[in-house]
Amino acid sequence: MREWIANYIEAEKASLDSIPVEQVESIILKFKEAHAEGRQIFVFGNGGSASNASHFATDLGKGSSDALGKRFRVLSLNDNVSWMTAIGNDYAYADIYVRQLENYGQAGDIALTMSVSGSSPNLVKAFEWANANGLYTIALVGGKRGKLADLAKETIVIDDTHYGRAEDCQMGIAHMLCYAFMEVDELKA
Repeated sequence: MREWIANYIEAEKASLDSIPVEQVESIILKFKEAHAEGRQIFVFGNGGSASNASHFATDLGKGSSDALGKRFRVLSLNDNVSWMTAIGNDYAYADIYVRQLENYGQAGDIALTMSVSGSSPNLVKAFEWANANGLYTIALVGGKRGKLADLAKETIVIDDTHYGRAEDCQMGIAHMLCYAFMEVDELKA
């Protein structure tokens, strides 16, 4: 058991080391621009990535907004269960995010998704629509990359296909995106 735990920790460290600092910075700056322009940020995922999306929206919408004094316009599309189930039932599960983006999304907004596989049809369909309608697309994906890595205007690939470790890294990135606005003085100006 201890060997398994030690090996897991070593693999987790390697996954964290694969996060590209420059790309995280680029996304932080894109969020700063969106904040200044009053753009909407949509975030969504499936399973553990959906939980990470909800957590991220909470941290950006509350903590980061509190630090700046001006509110981030952020919405987790996987948090409205009745809307998601209505769309899934009446249309298709692959439409649960794209149909929400059709209601809310506007050119210049940001769509950020988290996906370990990078291939979930509902995320791919949402990104295809977002790209066609002028949204800036950002994907945090696992080592398989998937179709999202090619569709996104900006992609961070976590060099691990293990769902737990990749989702841990997603949340680490999400925390950096939020805490930068709480802790970096130059972003508060």
